Amino acid sequence: MGSNLLYDLYEFRLQKELVRDQLPKHIAVILDGNRRWAKAVGSSASEGHLAGASRISDFLEWSEEVGISVVTLWMLSTDNLAREKDELDSLLEIICSTVEGLAGKRRWKIGIVGDLSLVPERFAKRLEAAARSTAELNQMLVNVAVGYGGRHELVDAVKQILLEAHEEGKDLQQVASGLSVNAITEHLYTKGQPDPDLIIRTSGEQRLSGFMLWQAAHSEYYFCDTYWPDFRKVDFLRALRSYGQRERRLGR
Repeated sequence: MGSNLLYDLYEFRLQKELVRDQLPKHIAVILDGNRRWAKAVGSSASEGHLAGASRISDFLEWSEEVGISVVTLWMLSTDNLAREKDELDSLLEIICSTVEGLAGKRRWKIGIVGDLSLVPERFAKRLEAAARSTAELNQMLVNVAVGYGGRHELVDAVKQILLEAHEEGKDLQQVASGLSVNAITEHLYTKGQPDPDLIIRTSGEQRLSGFMLWQAAHSEYYFCDTYWPDFRKVDFLRALRSYGQRERRLGR
């Protein structure tokens, strides 16, 4: 009881320290550490992924409470697709079930960020259906990054620009003269969305691993030692407090 009371008091203090107009509008999260968490507690990788999945709804509720507009969750990278088939299929099943559960709450608008052509069709269809079922909602946008890699996204963007130019009958010189920062931005998976203000990575790793390479040009980073399944509200609030204490110059 005593430790719970201290935790509640600390959480309350952190919340009081937040300034509403100094909070991020878009938070992106690298959900890292599920497998290491499982190893540490003597469980299987699948149990680690399940434990991590169970944390997602809590995180979205915390984000909603403080008025975040967009949350992007990196759940499966292009590198992850090289894992053993059994583990990959198990992970994709967990991801699909989780996303379907989130969509079923009718509380958040679901978006898919990534190349679903890299994912087995049966899983891709489930993810697309979950996103479609929330398309009319006007609540917080939750991007689920599956089959996502920053380099892959940039290649896809350039490919789309080239294909559109070809369909319009443009030559290479016209394509080159029309290529711009805005042109690439408009062909990213996140087109029309604000870039992430804050990127959180759990598990103690301090790198982006190719996450949102283009969009993260002016993002703030917060690295947390906690494995994702153990990520608590106080960890979330600490990240927000850290963000609020920084002077954002946005490259200026």
